Amino acid sequence: MEKEYFAHETAVIDEGCRIGKGTRIWHFTHIMSDCVIGERCNLGQNVVVSPGVTLGNNVKVQNNVSIYTGVHCEDDVFLGPSMVFTNVINPRSAVNRKSEYLPTPVRKGASIGANATIVCGNEIGAYAMIGAGAVVTKDIPPYALVVGNPARQIGWVSEYGHRLSFDETGRAICPETGEQYRLENQKVIKI
Repeated sequence: MEKEYFAHETAVIDEGCRIGKGTRIWHFTHIMSDCVIGERCNLGQNVVVSPGVTLGNNVKVQNNVSIYTGVHCEDDVFLGPSMVFTNVINPRSAVNRKSEYLPTPVRKGASIGANATIVCGNEIGAYAMIGAGAVVTKDIPPYALVVGNPARQIGWVSEYGHRLSFDETGRAICPETGEQYRLENQKVIKI
C-alpha cells in the first residue's frame, strides 16, 4: 500500500507511528514511535516528535522544534520556528524522571511564536497567541494574547489572530471576518 503522506528522504520515521493523509515531513525530521500525526500537517526541517505525542489535523510545525512526550496539539495549532516545549519540571542528567513527564495540551487554533518556551504542565487555550520569545509558566486562557518573560497577558485575539478591542458593553468584532466576540468575567466567547 502506498503511503498517503510525503516524507523527505532524510526524514526518519520510526515504526508504530500513524501519519495522516496529506501530511508533509521535511529534511532531517525524526518522528519517533507511537506518535499520531493528523491529516494535512506540515513538519519543517530538524523537527523531533517524541514517543506518544499527538498532533491534530492541519498542525504547522516550523523548523527546529522538538515536541516532547506529554505534548498534545489539537487541530490547527501553529508552532513557530525554534519554539521549545519542556516535559519535566526539575530535570537532572543523573536522575531518571521519565515517569514524571507532565501533560501539556495545546488547544485548537493556538499559535506559539518563534523562540517561545512552554514550561510543561501548562495548558494553552484555544486560539491563544503566544508572542515570540515568551516564556509560559502558567495556563493560558482561550483567545489570550501573551508576551514576555514570564509571559503576561496584554489582550485578546480573534480566531484569525487580530487583537480584539472590547467596547463598554463587552463586545468586539474581528476586523478581518466581522465575527463578534463577548468578554464576560475575563473569558472571551465567540457569538
